[in-house]
Parts: sequence; C-alpha cells; structure tokens
Amino acid sequence: MTLPVFLVDRLPAGDSGLLDGPEGRHAATVRRLRAGEELVLSDGSGDQVRCVIDEVLDKDALRLTVVERWTVPDPSPRVVLAQALVKGDRGELAVELATEAGVDGVVPWRAARCVTKWEEGPRGAKALARWRSTAREAAKQARRARVPSVDEPVSTSGLVRLVSSSALTLVLHESASVPLNAVPLPTDGDVLLVVGPEGGITDQELVTLTEAGAHVVRLGPTVLRASTAAAVALGALGVLSSRWE
Repeated sequence: MTLPVFLVDRLPAGDSGLLDGPEGRHAATVRRLRAGEELVLSDGSGDQVRCVIDEVLDKDALRLTVVERWTVPDPSPRVVLAQALVKGDRGELAVELATEAGVDGVVPWRAARCVTKWEEGPRGAKALARWRSTAREAAKQARRARVPSVDEPVSTSGLVRLVSSSALTLVLHESASVPLNAVPLPTDGDVLLVVGPEGGITDQELVTLTEAGAHVVRLGPTVLRASTAAAVALGALGVLSSRWE
C-alpha cells in the first residue's frame, strides 16, 4: 500500500519538519495518523519527501523526521486538456476524472455552444477557483507528484494559439473517421486534447481548429458526456501508462 500524500507550499529544508494547517489537521484528525507511521509530503511540482511521524501535536499538527527525498521527472510528452465549459458541477467532475487519469494541465475553453460562459468578474473567478481546487484535491487523492495546472479560460482564438504551439492536437468528435489511437504520438512537447461542450463543437470551430493543425478523431462508437470524455480518452491514448509502471 502506498503512503498517504499531503500537499504543502514548501517542503522541509532540513531533516525535520512540521505538518500543520488544514493538511496537518487532516492527517491527525481525519486520517488519525500516529507516531511511528510514515507519510509523503509533496509540493505539487514533482519534489517529494518521505517522513516518519515523531509526534502528534494538539490534533492539528505533526512533528516529522525526513528520511528520503526525490524528484519525479517532468512528463514527456505533456498532456493538456482543453475542456469546454459545462454547466453545474460537471466541469469539476471533468477536471477530477482527468486529473485522476493523469492529465498534466487543463485549459477551460469558452466554446460557442457552452451554456455557461464564465464571464469576467467574481463569478468567473469563483468558478476557476473551483476547478483549481478540484485538480489539487484529485491529485492528492490519486497520490500524484504533480498537481495539474488550470489556466485562465480561452476563447476559440486563444485555443487556436495553443494548437499552433502544441506538438499534437486531438479534437474529439463523433463525426470523425480516424480513431483516436490511430494518430502517432510525439515523444515530447504538448499533446493537446480538445473536448467540446454538451451541445457539441460547431462546424466552424472544427474548420478553424483543423486549419491550425488539429486532428479530428473519434473516441469510439458511442457519444460520451462532456464531463467523462477526457478521462476515457486519456486511458485510450496509452501515453500515460508508462508513468504507472
């Protein structure tokens, strides 16, 4: 069984450390970890330390001894999800499932047929914060060394710029004749996976993205929800399997 992972802003610099705040409270009160047990601290950027618990302090902090340090290498290729905005909590579900499946970054996309638009202001900022919090919690649950980035939302023109800078872009669409796994994957750079909204990607958006260099591909014979398509596609790609060996 793997050790529990706790995310911290800064790893201990020396041979000892203190886990407090919300993570310390979770470790001591929810997980009920005790002296002599081990855990892993992660900064969410690839650096991790394995620690032994020396003492539990006031049910919301742990005194630790560092016994091992390591860094998980940068992923190659890096897989980025351009997820169209979806209404309700389905957007957070999409981020959660994609994070657990191993995605490295998420870009919210304001597609033409999105019901919700995340207008600028407090409401849009709150929605983005929820996606970022979801990615963080899902990465912790999956015991990942890196928390996926969640960028500011982009329009279709912004998405086109991402297509141009990526090593490969795959747009999921039910009309495609090319299967997802038929497109050769690059060995480095970014693989951009584009998932449309509940209403689908418009014909004009497909033309715009393909003219920028994207490949339109079919995931399978059925049509999946916008909230689950990315996770299924990440599994089908197979590019992430080597990270779990």
